[in-house]
Amino acid sequence: MAGEPRQPLPALLRRALDVPRQLLILLLKAYRKVFSPLYGDVCRYFPSCSAYALEAVTVHGALKGAGLAAWRVCRCHPWSHGGIDHVPPGRRIWPEGKTPKIMVMNHPPIPPDDDAADAARGA
Repeated sequence: MAGEPRQPLPALLRRALDVPRQLLILLLKAYRKVFSPLYGDVCRYFPSCSAYALEAVTVHGALKGAGLAAWRVCRCHPWSHGGIDHVPPGRRIWPEGKTPKIMVMNHPPIPPDDDAADAARGA
């Protein structure tokens, strides 16, 4: 019914629904371990397409994550300008200290730029 809070899924059903996501994560990690080193650093974007795909599937699940990854691969071609292209944020909230490694790697802390700080102060 409308307006009623949704009941959480039983643990067994949640695990069963998570199987496609876990399978894609396994395949993406295998690709990154075996094939990515053969190509070298050729992606025009940061994070690389495989890192983007791994984060997208981790954050958004198998279906939406695969769709985001496919769209990213379609945009990555020799005529693309490339640049920074992060995965859109999802609804998942990771407990403190439990953030997946791929998300930490794809979002490195950026130190403040001293020149920009000086310009902001009018120096």
